[in-house]
Amino acid sequence: RSTLEAAVDQFRRQFDPLYGGFGQAPKFPAPHNLSLLLRLGRRLDDPAATSMALDTLRAIRLGGIYDQLGGGIHRYSVDERWLVPHFEKMLYDQALLILAGVDAWQASGDGFYRDLAADTALYVSRDLAAPAGGFHCGEDADAEGREGTTYLWDKDEIVRTIGPERSADVVRMFGLTDGGNFEGRNILHLPEGLDEELLTTARKILLPVRRTRIQPHLDDKIITAWNGLTIAALARLGALTSDDSLIDSAGCAADFIRGNLTDRSGRLLRRWRQGEASIPAFLEDYAFMIWGLIELCQARFLARDLEWAISLAEGMLDLFGDGRGGLYDTGHDSETILVRGRNLQDGAIPSGNGAAALALLRLGQMTGREPLCEAGERLLERNAGLIGRYPTAFAVSLQAAEYLAGPAATLIVAGESLPPELADVIFSRMRPGLELLLKREAGPDIAELAPVASGKTPIDGKTAAWLCRDRSCREPVTDPGRLEEILDGL
Repeated sequence: RSTLEAAVDQFRRQFDPLYGGFGQAPKFPAPHNLSLLLRLGRRLDDPAATSMALDTLRAIRLGGIYDQLGGGIHRYSVDERWLVPHFEKMLYDQALLILAGVDAWQASGDGFYRDLAADTALYVSRDLAAPAGGFHCGEDADAEGREGTTYLWDKDEIVRTIGPERSADVVRMFGLTDGGNFEGRNILHLPEGLDEELLTTARKILLPVRRTRIQPHLDDKIITAWNGLTIAALARLGALTSDDSLIDSAGCAADFIRGNLTDRSGRLLRRWRQGEASIPAFLEDYAFMIWGLIELCQARFLARDLEWAISLAEGMLDLFGDGRGGLYDTGHDSETILVRGRNLQDGAIPSGNGAAALALLRLGQMTGREPLCEAGERLLERNAGLIGRYPTAFAVSLQAAEYLAGPAATLIVAGESLPPELADVIFSRMRPGLELLLKREAGPDIAELAPVASGKTPIDGKTAAWLCRDRSCREPVTDPGRLEEILDGL
């Protein structure tokens, strides 16, 4: 608890109360830090931690760092106000922003954050999806040899394009000026807040015009790790919003990785481009793919996703283990080097070690496999000294520590599908320690992978739910109200 409190204190000292975010310019979104703060606000009953995360996400969504026409987030903000971005767009930033948006929506109940996640997911699905499956790396900052030209607007151009009836409202909404806010032109932002109806109208008119310009170069590589994060984000958002198209996109990406970025022995590979897969996958590729499969399993409820996650976890511990509870970044079968490194701190993306610890704990909880839980705990213990000294640099490791502190539990639902009335209860609020399994009578039996599900069947023809933890399960319930009482009691 003292380490978690220290993390909040350090974030508080770095927090910008005027513009949101942490530290001085340039400002990086680092959505995984915000997801941690939302968990700690809940764990420590600290509204300030929650507010720091919510205020930062709101400022990002309204700022120039967010693409107000096409959706999605740019790489970072050059200034402290989130106005002037480095215009590059990276897949992993989108995935982490979606996950933080979902966390913020569950923590606050404010649909603003759900819409942020959904809008970002729309950009990913529309502009970064590869025809063969999976998702491309991102889009460059430059077009025509200069940064950001695709995204910049002259006030007069927008007035002419929108027309006299609505242009005054659009000019005000986007904060447009004759002199511009960046090199004589305008970066679109929302200084007066989000008017959803007006923004939708402006997008319908302006986005087709923008698409006639020279577009930034698409980096069409498919990276396993970044796809793992995206699978996690789309699957989780799809499950919470009952959007099957998002779940299908996540599932197609997972199937693509399995079909194209694994070798004959089942070992993951790192990169795919134009039909060629190469480079033995790193620790982060394994950890993020397991993360993605955990969320996908809780969205489409297919046993094969859980089975693959278990296989990858066991392979990860074998390939990257140091024999003392730690994990290297490269596998023992990779090219021989003098020193095998380990990147413990989070950066623009979570560290492989932090993500691995969280994934192992979650997968162990879901399946009842104690060796996975123990491996996750040993990994945290191995890195505990550094985490304690620099907690804000270990957001995902601290998410794992918060998960380990409990109470973690698995909800087994027995039925052919997850009824909407039960889904509403399960997903209505932030429950970071709760995993979900659906046990169907037809198809592969999930109980073979998660023995805690063994013997669970519908009751009197009704879908039933069991809350299980510490190798025991409560009495089953079929009533949504009673399920909510039990989950709230965790």
